[in-house]
Amino acid sequence: MSTADCLIELGTEELPPRSLKTLSQSFAELTRRALEDCGLTPSSVQVFATPRRLAMLLRDVPTRQSDRLVVKRGPALAVAFDAEGKPSKAALGFAKSCGVSFDALTQKATDKGSWLYFEKSEAGLGLRQILPGVVSTALTRLPIPKRMRWGTRSDEFVRPVKWLLMMIGSEPVDAEILGVRGGAVSYGHRFHAPGEISITRATDYESLLRTKGWVVADFDLRKSIIRDLVEENAGKLGGIVQIEEPLLDEVTALVEYPVAVCGAFDEEFLDIPQEALVMTMQDNQKYFAVFDQTGKLMPHFIAIANIDSRHPEVVVAGNERVIRPRFSDAGFFYRQDQKQPLAKLLPRLDAVVFQEQLGSLGDKTRRITGLAIYIASRLGADEDQVRRAAELCKCDLMTGMVGEFPKLQGVMGRYYARHDHEPEKVSNAIEQHYWPRFAGDELPQSDVAQCLALADRLDSLIGIFAIGEKPSGVKDPFALRRAALAVVRILVEKSLPLDLGDLCAMARQGLAHKIDASSVETEVIDYIFGRLRTYYQEQEINFDIVDAVVVDKPSVLRDCDRKIQALNQFQSNTAALALAAANKRIVNILKKQKLDPSAEVNPSRFELAAEKQLFEQLNTLRARVEPMFDEGQYLQGLNELAGLRPAVDQFFDEVMVMVDDESLKNNRLALLQQLFRCFRQVADFSRIQSK
Repeated sequence: MSTADCLIELGTEELPPRSLKTLSQSFAELTRRALEDCGLTPSSVQVFATPRRLAMLLRDVPTRQSDRLVVKRGPALAVAFDAEGKPSKAALGFAKSCGVSFDALTQKATDKGSWLYFEKSEAGLGLRQILPGVVSTALTRLPIPKRMRWGTRSDEFVRPVKWLLMMIGSEPVDAEILGVRGGAVSYGHRFHAPGEISITRATDYESLLRTKGWVVADFDLRKSIIRDLVEENAGKLGGIVQIEEPLLDEVTALVEYPVAVCGAFDEEFLDIPQEALVMTMQDNQKYFAVFDQTGKLMPHFIAIANIDSRHPEVVVAGNERVIRPRFSDAGFFYRQDQKQPLAKLLPRLDAVVFQEQLGSLGDKTRRITGLAIYIASRLGADEDQVRRAAELCKCDLMTGMVGEFPKLQGVMGRYYARHDHEPEKVSNAIEQHYWPRFAGDELPQSDVAQCLALADRLDSLIGIFAIGEKPSGVKDPFALRRAALAVVRILVEKSLPLDLGDLCAMARQGLAHKIDASSVETEVIDYIFGRLRTYYQEQEINFDIVDAVVVDKPSVLRDCDRKIQALNQFQSNTAALALAAANKRIVNILKKQKLDPSAEVNPSRFELAAEKQLFEQLNTLRARVEPMFDEGQYLQGLNELAGLRPAVDQFFDEVMVMVDDESLKNNRLALLQQLFRCFRQVADFSRIQSK
């Protein structure tokens, strides 16, 4: 069957930059999938996306569907004819629904009976006939939260549509979608090449836009060009850039022909915290900040323009003029905030509602303080510093700087605390108690900051669950998933010897004067363990290994992690799977019996050498491994227990457990119970899957 390359481009007004990549990828995938469903699967799809277009090049698309045999089953023969052998109403109705006479139907016998059938050969449709419907349907299914209308038509899309290009090979496809008719014409850069660009062949699209249209259509290529431009120009300024991918993606989505320009600002602005300046440049202006080799901000920035101006100095001056008043505002707020100590803002937190049922930010601060001091007592941290950091940790929310730049919460608290000569640990903890802010972010460094970070999140988890606002589906307005994962990461990665159950109980007590949270304590612990499973899944540790440990909900997550890591490494031991299979067998035997959990093994009741040997080896190894388990040396202990494999195998080969003699049976069950409990100190081996 013949194939052809297929080009689709939808031209629009400027698309939302943060949605551009998602829209283009969804458009291409929905189109590819629909063609595949029609039996016209392309060999590959190249996606293009600029601020004014969504496009794709589909390679080697079959130009026609294969012919197919349409088969419809009708009524059973038993009801297809009346007593006189004439077609029944059911049979005639089936023939009519197929658009044929009764004589055109066939009869077939199957293993389930005999039936009337209608069969016909149906010619496949051509790609030219199918493509407009596929594209139109794909556009209606794009993930667009809010669509808009334009002109007098009822068509809806994320932005007004200006042109449509659809080609199969070198031939345009004549079709109307979203109020515009398709053809073989595209348009270049809005300023450099605003006229029509005729596309002669689908495969010439990208090169023609680049050479004639001043448009780099490939998103990833444009992104790479911008990265190179930014790094090159930073080098010329004697500095480096710290490129954040979200900013790079957004800038890429704002331009069709990237040109870098370097700007500067007055050095006096460097007296303002550099985080405020960087945030202003990135969030408000989409500039790239330039740093020296030590990480200190330089008085320069790099902007990506969408035009190659004949007077670049004018472009630079315009960008410098825009950034100056923003920096001046930041400087004003910074100076004003420093006129009073951070601690003086503490009473103002009582006037700000955290959550209606849970009280004000002042109430939350007092709860955090109490819980953080309790955690400090368990960790041996400086309780006075923890108390001071907890009291101040939300105060910067009342400052002018954070009011203007909310993302600087915590950061400005650190600056203002240092200005007030607070201890360094206290100042840093004010910022770091918000860490980690996102997946993979840095964890709070000091014990003081860790106490605050845990207290803040556990208070939110218990409180929000207690008022019935736990996350559901994609809704998580209080970011509790992130909070629970932060608790997991801090406890595990900082190896803190804290009991999760105790922490949740203390958080519940702190809320007692506001709400009864006793009923959700277990639910919150279960929720955190759910995040724990996700945490290990991202580390590519098999679910069954995690489940074998987490099933018992070990409340000290540091210990839980040591068990999971040990069990994961133990899988390379040749005895691991055999012991897991033996544990499964033991569980299947024990769950059917009503054995006293405290039942002791009586060596005098042994009849066979295999049971005596297993008992003696088990006792010998327990004496060695239990001190290892007590010290958290789980891998060493498991490797020692691997020596039981021959004795376990021999026991199951030679010993019948379920004998008629109750005393003998119970003694053997008690031995198996003892063996299972020995392994259960680390994990439930019966949950480990055979490979």
